[in-house]
Amino acid sequence: MDLRTRIVSAVEEGGSIRKVAQRFAVGKNLVQKLVTQMRIEGHVVPGKQGGTAVSPVWQYKDRLLAIFENKIDATLKEYCELLADETGLWVSQATMCRTLQKLNLPIKKKRSVVVKPRVKEFNSCGESIGSKSRI
Repeated sequence: MDLRTRIVSAVEEGGSIRKVAQRFAVGKNLVQKLVTQMRIEGHVVPGKQGGTAVSPVWQYKDRLLAIFENKIDATLKEYCELLADETGLWVSQATMCRTLQKLNLPIKKKRSVVVKPRVKEFNSCGESIGSKSRI
């Protein structure tokens, strides 16, 4: 007989939850959980563990791809807003970023301004300004 059913049977036969927990060397919370599960569900079969949660964005994957094609240079925040406008589903920027990464879509955008190249300053001796001179 399964341990779970023996625990529930012991409580149903009149044992207190604490005594049954001590007898089977389990926590009293487990005993309470099993008794409640038996009363509500009619069995003490363990539930499913683990697994990955599926993002709600995946059901709108086709719409997201269309949004991406139309606005290829949008920011994550703009993608979130566009998806919310079209579908009513609001997601965080982090969720949008993970979704775009899973779809192998680039999220790095072009800069709107040209960046000046860095110029290193050297004195006439070829040493960097601010470095300690060697004597």
